Amino acid sequence: MTGEDFRRSIEQKWGRAYDVQLQRRGSRVLLLVMWKYLGQRSFPLTAEEYTQHLEAILERLADWGVLEFALQQLQATRQRPRLGKAVSIPLDLGERASEWLL
Repeated sequence: MTGEDFRRSIEQKWGRAYDVQLQRRGSRVLLLVMWKYLGQRSFPLTAEEYTQHLEAILERLADWGVLEFALQQLQATRQRPRLGKAVSIPLDLGERASEWLL
């Protein structure tokens, strides 16, 4: 999957190209779909930078071996990103979580 493919799947699911972030909370790592989106005046990335950002997220998920799980969870969730509330997908990295630093 490319960054463009990921962008299209996000747009298809929620109608906008929302920001995606990885975040560590204690011993847990979360994939977050934030409420800001490409094209929004306050969105800090250009379309090219956004695609590169998504590719970096995909690469890290693949390195951790949770890419397919994360993509399945994103498609299955009924949550929607909304102001102040991200869609949160917990990732089970096992012992690898302690090695990862933000």
